[in-house]
Amino acid sequence: MTRSDFRSPPSVASTYPPSATVPISLVNGFLAAAGAPHSVVERYLDEANIPRELLVRSGARVTEEQFSALYRALAIELDDEMPGIFARPLRNGTLKFLCLSLLDAPNLETAMHRFGQFFHIVLDDFSFESRRDGLVAQIALHPNPSCGSLGALGQELMLKLAHGVASWLIGQKIPLLQVDFAFPRPLHAIDHLYFFSGPVNFDREQTLMRFGVAYFDMPIRQRKTNLRKFLSRAPGDWIFVSFSEQLTSHRVRQYLASRLPEVPTIDQAAQSLHSSVRTLCRRLAAEGTAFQTLKDELRRDIAIQRLTGTNDAIASIAGDIGFDDPSAFHRAFRHWTGSTPGAYRQRV
Repeated sequence: MTRSDFRSPPSVASTYPPSATVPISLVNGFLAAAGAPHSVVERYLDEANIPRELLVRSGARVTEEQFSALYRALAIELDDEMPGIFARPLRNGTLKFLCLSLLDAPNLETAMHRFGQFFHIVLDDFSFESRRDGLVAQIALHPNPSCGSLGALGQELMLKLAHGVASWLIGQKIPLLQVDFAFPRPLHAIDHLYFFSGPVNFDREQTLMRFGVAYFDMPIRQRKTNLRKFLSRAPGDWIFVSFSEQLTSHRVRQYLASRLPEVPTIDQAAQSLHSSVRTLCRRLAAEGTAFQTLKDELRRDIAIQRLTGTNDAIASIAGDIGFDDPSAFHRAFRHWTGSTPGAYRQRV
């Protein structure tokens, strides 16, 4: 990753379906791990358009674009593509050479074996193991006890990197059957719906992901000419899940977004998804969410994206997400984020 790889993201005002936002707890965890000098953090918060005061608001959120911009900037500044996460830095260019080493693999299984070998060479903190188990393929992360505890952020990022690179190599997002983490359920656990495309479990014996074994047999479809585009969108293309992966919660979110500024009822949503209300509630509960939660999250995320990415009037934003009364929007936004809409408009 170099400065020439950096590209400005598209306007959030044009994003559709609307992407999820990132909890400030993840941003703070990332900044703490990076350990960058205060002056560097301040500079890149400004460049990513993240107001400083949001860092101390527990309910605050940033857009995927803001998070990715901050990540790329610090990776370049610190010459570490996983800034401060591991015992030694992943120097800029590591992800590029990783991907180059995988492109001539005959299939995904071989590529993921090489993926594990690559990180065995460059890092001591953990090892990767990929294997078949009947109809299921498994990729597991094994921490190295001699390097101390591998933090939750490191486990999340490496599993996401493995999933993102694997999906890119075969040219399609791999739907996950199971994701396990060997750490307690974090405060932002609900956001794993948008980081991973399958059921996520915590407090398990080891960190791993499972998917259909048929994906191991798929050929590598990417070529060297495609790599620059993939790298230019890092880390967004491997951290965040595409809404095309169609969990029930994703489908509901898409439906709600398509109807704004009208705010449909759960009966209308169930009818649109050819489901009963009871079945829809059961499926959402199995994914760790609920219809009202999805409505609130969608409107929160659109509001944050509009506030940070456009100069649209706050009253106009409120109306576009279904609030006839701007004061009701202000109350809802403070409930969602702990801040006023104006706090996201500050340019500091």
